[in-house]
Amino acid sequence: MALSMPSDCSDPAASRTPSPGHAGRWSVAAALALIVGGGASPVFALDQVWARGVFPIRDFHGFTSHYGPRRLNGVPGMHRGIDIAAPSGATVQSWWSGVVVDVIDDGLCGIGLVIRSGAYQHIYCHLQGQTASGVYRFAGGAVRRGQRLRRGQWIGRVGLTGRTTGPHLHWGIRHNGQWLDPARILRAMARGRRQGHARVQPLG
Repeated sequence: MALSMPSDCSDPAASRTPSPGHAGRWSVAAALALIVGGGASPVFALDQVWARGVFPIRDFHGFTSHYGPRRLNGVPGMHRGIDIAAPSGATVQSWWSGVVVDVIDDGLCGIGLVIRSGAYQHIYCHLQGQTASGVYRFAGGAVRRGQRLRRGQWIGRVGLTGRTTGPHLHWGIRHNGQWLDPARILRAMARGRRQGHARVQPLG
């Protein structure tokens, strides 16, 4: 059953974090540093749980839209994820190990994947490639429904499918059906790394 992904992505007026003034690849540390600006209070009980999460884009160019309410073409709505700008064709990788539970191809998310990691689902939208019979194919690989993935495994390429005005990855996370702000998890990942925690724990 296809997941309805209400992303309403890439409203230029909603852009809050500009891309750097030069083209090129940003490090994971730079990406995390941009989004760690929030308060210092713990988001989750144990940040070390998140320390080994993998930032989903290797060629990061900036955050163009954040989680929360916004207007798209004058209509109020809810953006249930964050938009990560990257060049068309840039590598997308899985934030955590898990199982592919859905391959999406619709007018909002475009081509996308839903991956289950315990009680969490992480969603990747606007991918480049083709889908057929539960298989997503992209230049250099393929991912299918039911496939088990490693943390950091290459799962696709950034594209322009679905509702989007520029190449980017829409990345969403939900826990037991409740949408979360991915920025909070990125902050926990950054804190855990700063604290030197490296233990990988299941997300059950």
